Amino acid sequence: MREAPLIEHLEELRSRIIWSLVAWGITTSLAFTFRVQLLDWLKKPLDVFNATSNIKAELIVLNITEPFLTAFKVAAFGGLAFALPFIVYQIWAFIAPGLYDHERRLAVPFLLGAGFSFAAGAVFSYFVLLPFAVPFLLGFLGDVVTPQISIGMYMGQVLTFMGLMGLLFEMPVVSYLLARLGFLTSRFLISNWRIAIVLLVTLAAVITPTVDVVNLSLVALPLLLLYWISIFLVKWAERSRPKEIEEAAA
Repeated sequence: MREAPLIEHLEELRSRIIWSLVAWGITTSLAFTFRVQLLDWLKKPLDVFNATSNIKAELIVLNITEPFLTAFKVAAFGGLAFALPFIVYQIWAFIAPGLYDHERRLAVPFLLGAGFSFAAGAVFSYFVLLPFAVPFLLGFLGDVVTPQISIGMYMGQVLTFMGLMGLLFEMPVVSYLLARLGFLTSRFLISNWRIAIVLLVTLAAVITPTVDVVNLSLVALPLLLLYWISIFLVKWAERSRPKEIEEAAA
């Protein structure tokens, strides 16, 4: 079988990108029809603050385009969440021809794992991180100020936290895939666990919206747990490697 020239690879890449954008556009359009429900759902962490505080925070609009832009931003995030499995499939389909048959069989578990992990990270951020972080930040000065928050800024920050946690929760899935492909070993992860702890805690401190130990722990501890889960999955992947290598050689 002849090797495809560079121009064919570029055309296939363009096709994969276009299909991914089309899928994202379709899911974004569907999410836009439920923009009011999505906005109300994302406002729940703010409702927690209003229910537990003597002062009430209000979402306000600062310019005439902010409602539309905010609704579109929320719909785009929701559309990306729904289109992510298809987009990941397009990425996999592009690189799969260069892999062995046993490596291509990783497609289904990788797609399911990637989608589930991102959703788990976003859900964790929404139900665990934000209900602690939002009241802490808004009530930091007590009754001295009355919070009036731009709806665009609030939704942007909430979506950023959810997106970041969704990506960070992909750590075990990506580690397992790299191990099955032979690019990552459990020995490397175990021998560098001290460095990993420092890096993960530093990362948690960067993305944590507050400076208190409780909220830092809410981010750092799950990341450390994900790291050790990654080690377990990499060990599991390594046990499958010898048989796969023998099959490929045969």
